[in-house]
Amino acid sequence: MKRMFYAALCLTLVGITGSTFAGEPTTAFELIKEGNKYVGDPAKDKVIVIHSDKSIGEVTPKIWNIIYFDPTATFKATRVKFAAGKMLEVKRPMRLMANTTPMDLAKLKVDSDKALKAALKEPMLDKLTVKATEITLENDDNGPTWKITIWVTKLSDTTKSVDIGKIQVSAESGKILKNDLHLNRAS
Repeated sequence: MKRMFYAALCLTLVGITGSTFAGEPTTAFELIKEGNKYVGDPAKDKVIVIHSDKSIGEVTPKIWNIIYFDPTATFKATRVKFAAGKMLEVKRPMRLMANTTPMDLAKLKVDSDKALKAALKEPMLDKLTVKATEITLENDDNGPTWKITIWVTKLSDTTKSVDIGKIQVSAESGKILKNDLHLNRAS
């Protein structure tokens, strides 16, 4: 069963050519609306966390997980997984979430694409080649915050990439909250 799922996932990813087809949800906020179709009424718009898998072959992730607070679920969460804007699966995680407080969607002004653009404008990245990212939106002490992990091409071996750290971007204002990049990892 897992092999069939991963085979289908690979076929989906192989069909992606860098841009999604017209009409497909491409940002995290669009996927919240799409995910609402797959959860019960008590969970609609009650997003706890949004996170992507590490992007493959490009900077923008294509695989996203939207985790909703679901009072009807044993562990109070339902996860909807998307690949290239298409729903792959709906599951109720079998573990307790650290935080089950839904985000205030009215405060979310900066979508995943704009947060990624803000992070990639960091001057520290000017001389590096960004190969991949992984993006998470969650509440923290600063409110709803995008946490963007960045992989760059290694300077000593351009066939390899390395995780150089995270940039945090406010989902309310789009401002960089924290730059935790370690450029020495790229050498």
